[in-house]
Amino acid sequence: MFTKLDEKRDGFLWIIIFPLLLFLISYYGFESSYVRLKSMEKAPDFMFSSVYAYRIIPNYLSVHVTEAFTALVNTFPPFVKSFLLKSGTLFYHSIFLINSLFFVLSSWILDRILRLEPTDLLANGMVRRLIHLICIFFLVIVQYVPTNCDSIAVFFYLGGIFFSLKYFKNRNSRDLIVLAIIIFISTMVRETACLNIAFFAALYIDLRMFKAVDYKVFKDILLLVLAFVVPYAGLRIAIPQQASFFEGIYLLKNFTSPYNLAGLLFGIAGIYFGYRMADGAGKIMIKRYLFFSLPYLIMIALVGLFWETRLFIPLILTAIIIASYQFKKYCPQ
Repeated sequence: MFTKLDEKRDGFLWIIIFPLLLFLISYYGFESSYVRLKSMEKAPDFMFSSVYAYRIIPNYLSVHVTEAFTALVNTFPPFVKSFLLKSGTLFYHSIFLINSLFFVLSSWILDRILRLEPTDLLANGMVRRLIHLICIFFLVIVQYVPTNCDSIAVFFYLGGIFFSLKYFKNRNSRDLIVLAIIIFISTMVRETACLNIAFFAALYIDLRMFKAVDYKVFKDILLLVLAFVVPYAGLRIAIPQQASFFEGIYLLKNFTSPYNLAGLLFGIAGIYFGYRMADGAGKIMIKRYLFFSLPYLIMIALVGLFWETRLFIPLILTAIIIASYQFKKYCPQ
């Protein structure tokens, strides 16, 4: 019989320590051949041009955390800096610090989501830990494309799912307001903030008759759409770029390159894993979510690269979360 102390100790180990060790291994145990972030002395110019310029929160953190970390390291004896530089630039270490912080926060909020309304299977604490760790492994494995924004975006996205599910269960307007604030802020991190709207719509709109369980929900969705559109449009007005929406069209490349096809198969297999876990009600919810996520999926195919499997992570995590939630109480099969 586990005591409260045992539960807290195990939670600290599996939610913080073990995920952080995995993240450390991914950044310092092997080197990415995709992005040469490890050898960059400062935030590269491409972070402040084209679509990347609108990701102002991660860009701001990249610059100022690097400055603060450099100033801190310079106060230490010289051998400390020499030791750090053997494993990457101070900019790279700063990106690791930022990403690891939001990665641990993502792990924490994911655990809270899995506890909200678990299925009968996840009522077993050890099974819930295993599902949590599967999600963590998915997050870690895509770090072969290290960026300054993905860990932050995942944290805000999971936070949006948490408050969507709380609102779905309790209908407390405070949760809806917090969700709108999360979408507003996360739009300044990455455009995947729109997926929180897709998830929220999937909770309420029945695709078989294309109607809402409660028509008040359309006002709620409108609020969330505005929370996304206002900062999205505002950033593009405030920061004009020659290529505001994308850098290139990669549709043909996505379906001809073996690497991109492998990335697509990874995304499909990951989503299907969650789908197979789900009961009848969960399968309905996943189909709804994928339907409302079609604009995102189309944009990935057109202007993203399937080999950057990080783009599929929100979809994979959501499929697993839906499969882990007791939707049969609310959704007829």
